[in-house]
Amino acid sequence: MTNLDEGYIKFDINWAREAFDFDQKIFEQINSCRKELFDLNLIGAYPNGIGFGNISSRTSNSEFIISGSATGNISDLKLSDYSLVRDFDIVKNKVACIGLTKASSESMSHAIIYQSNPLINTVIHIHHFKMWDKYIDILPTTSRNAKFGTPEIALEIKKLIKSNSGIIIMGGHQEGVIAYGENLIETKKILLTYYNKI
Repeated sequence: MTNLDEGYIKFDINWAREAFDFDQKIFEQINSCRKELFDLNLIGAYPNGIGFGNISSRTSNSEFIISGSATGNISDLKLSDYSLVRDFDIVKNKVACIGLTKASSESMSHAIIYQSNPLINTVIHIHHFKMWDKYIDILPTTSRNAKFGTPEIALEIKKLIKSNSGIIIMGGHQEGVIAYGENLIETKKILLTYYNKI
């Protein structure tokens, strides 16, 4: 099931189109995890070509690297397919990023998670209807009135961040699931634990 506005950036973006310093080791780790999720069709693209799913990793207190907008349909991402989010303002619905690709349309959701808990260092957003349908209102779930990529969904997510790791069902974003944790291994484990119970 595809939303017509899926994959489109809804926030005001300040994008500096230039390369940034992306540590090769971090790139390899995050890209390997993303490829595993891509192969499970948790990150990918719908038949109409619209991509879904993204992954991010904190680089400092206020910055994080995230897979770029419109990269869901690419199996193996390159360094140039990632963006560095340098600043954001949830209330004003603004994101500032640098990279050869614009930051994902889900950047606001990732940003609020990092802002809510300094011990969270990785966020993974996937799409899976059966998982979403099974766990909606069972696992922490955002309001059905809060749509993806908006300040409303970000503020809904903030209410649900209770620990350093966990999972959130996006009530107003059909198929949307977010996992977060202190590191990449932990976050992927949380996500796949629930996925493997489907």
